[in-house]
Amino acid sequence: MANLKEVRLRIVSVSSTQQITKAMKMVSAAKLRRAQNAITQLRPYANKLRDILENLSSSLESSDGGQFAQVRPAEKVLIVAVTSNRGLAGAFNANVIRQVTRLIGDDYRDQHKAGNIKVMAIGKKASDFFSKNKELFYGEHNSVYADLRFEVVSIIAEKIMNEFALGNYDRVLVVYNQFKNAAVQIVQTEQLLPIQPPASDVAVAKHDYIFEPGKQEIILDLIPKSIKTQLYKAVLDSHASEHGARMTAMSKATDNAGELIKELKLSYNKARQAAITNEILEIVAGAEALNG
Repeated sequence: MANLKEVRLRIVSVSSTQQITKAMKMVSAAKLRRAQNAITQLRPYANKLRDILENLSSSLESSDGGQFAQVRPAEKVLIVAVTSNRGLAGAFNANVIRQVTRLIGDDYRDQHKAGNIKVMAIGKKASDFFSKNKELFYGEHNSVYADLRFEVVSIIAEKIMNEFALGNYDRVLVVYNQFKNAAVQIVQTEQLLPIQPPASDVAVAKHDYIFEPGKQEIILDLIPKSIKTQLYKAVLDSHASEHGARMTAMSKATDNAGELIKELKLSYNKARQAAITNEILEIVAGAEALNG
């Protein structure tokens, strides 16, 4: 009977866990719809603005205010790791951390040995991981998700832009999860600074812009706005990916809990039937002994 009691208590425990994972799945599904709408509305604007800026950057000079397009040897590198503040989202956060670690250990190994690479964390999970290395860790911005607005992310972007303009960093990368759908998130590594020119001269020829009121005014306004938008898009992508990954993870956990409950109930019924059979055998044996 002790074994039956243990199985029964485990069934109750797994059932409680299943209710929690099911509730978390529903909450993530509701949040996902809002986050998905936000990124799908911003993405076309951000992509078009980036295309315009890449073509514009091909004709920029530092004297025109194009300091954000200056290409310097990547001796000092800043990596912005965008994760979430919470876990229970499968490999969502681990994939970003793994990609950042690979960049540090492989692509920018020499900069890391020289102490010229830093990691800025947007999200508690990246902060918890990289803050263990004081020389590598630059800072954290975990409160961004509490009030996820363009103005909030702009403050972070302005700080990064100032550091780049002062020459404290020669290259700035952003690593984040790009939202594709609720079940698929793709880890992306994008160069935020300096602004990358078009891949070929053909792309420049297709975009012969007429500047009005003038190139100088457009550069001073468009470039900072585009950089802020690209970072904001990365954070929104990560935010939507987080809820998609958590919804998927909780859905799988709920299904697994259901399968486990079935197995436990089957084990419980088998143990119960075995106990009943033993009791019957004992009764029959006792009756036969009395008759004998």
